[in-house]
Amino acid sequence: MSNTQLGQSFGDDRGSAIIIALVATVLLASLGIGLVMLSNTEGSIASNYRAGNETLYAADAAVERVVNDVLLVPRWDDLLTGAVQSAFVDTTVTPTTSTGQPLNLTSMTTELQAQSDATSPWALNNPVWRLYAYGPMSNMLGTGTTVQNDSYVAVWVADDPNETDNNPSADTNGAITVLAQAIGPSGTIRSIEVTVAKTDTTEIERGLIAQRGQEELNQRARKAAVQLPGKALTASDMNLATGGMVVR
Repeated sequence: MSNTQLGQSFGDDRGSAIIIALVATVLLASLGIGLVMLSNTEGSIASNYRAGNETLYAADAAVERVVNDVLLVPRWDDLLTGAVQSAFVDTTVTPTTSTGQPLNLTSMTTELQAQSDATSPWALNNPVWRLYAYGPMSNMLGTGTTVQNDSYVAVWVADDPNETDNNPSADTNGAITVLAQAIGPSGTIRSIEVTVAKTDTTEIERGLIAQRGQEELNQRARKAAVQLPGKALTASDMNLATGGMVVR
C-alpha cells in the first residue's frame, strides 16, 4: 500500500471521534436531565407527604377543639337540630383559603349529606349532618395565639347511626358522631370521624375512628372521649399513634 493510500485510509476515520463525542454528550445530558427530574419528583413527594400530615394534624386539632365544646353542651339534641354551634365559627360560609381557593360550606354540607344518604345502611336512622364549627386553623385558638398551619377546617355533627329511634334529630343513647375535614394550602384534604359518648364515669368507651383520605379508607381503633356535660374540662389528650382521646 502506498503512502498516499495509507493516508487516505486514516483520513476516512477522522470524523468518527466527533460522532463519538456527540453521542457521549447526548448520553451525559440525558443522564443529567433524568437526575434532575428524579430530584424534583422526590422533592414533590416529600412536599406532598408533609402537606398531607399537616392537614391531618389540622383535622385532629379540629376534633379535639370541637369535642371540648360538645362535652359542655347539656342537651345534645340542640347540636343535632343545629340550634347550637361551636364558639369557633368563621364570619362567612363562603370563605377563601390562604392560597385563594374558594369554599362553599353550604354546598359541602349538601354534598356530605348526599354521600351519606347514598351509602347509608341505617334507613331512618341515617345521620343528618349539621355544620358545627369552621374557620382557618390559624384562628382556632383565638387572638394572641399563633397557629402555624394554613389549613381551613370544618366540623359537622350528627346523631349516632347505631340508635334505633328513627329520629336523627334526637340523641337517645348519649353518643354523637363528629366529622372534621381539613383543606390544606396545596388542596390536600384529610377527614377524621369520631364517636363521642357521655358516661357517668371516666371509663374509656369503645368506638371507631376513620381516617379518610381522598382515595383511601383506613380504620383504626379509637378510645372515645368521655366527660359529663356541664363539667369543666381539666385536660384533654389525643394520640395519633394509638388513635386515643381522653378528656378528664
